[in-house]
Amino acid sequence: MVEGLVNEVKLHREAAALTQIGLAERMGVSRKTVNTVENGVFAPSIVVALKFAKALNVSVEDLFQLRD
Repeated sequence: MVEGLVNEVKLHREAAALTQIGLAERMGVSRKTVNTVENGVFAPSIVVALKFAKALNVSVEDLFQLRD
């Protein structure tokens, strides 16, 4: 897990009834990118975070936050 990062990608992806593959296709990235970010292996770049937000129709802050 990326220390200090709250990651809500999976929650929003499932609420949108998308698979990792479906989300990856919307974003124009690989399924592995979605998987590694969703599971907290890597923190996304700003560009990838914005792609997640746009594809899920939420704000970046809805997906990623810093722990207090």
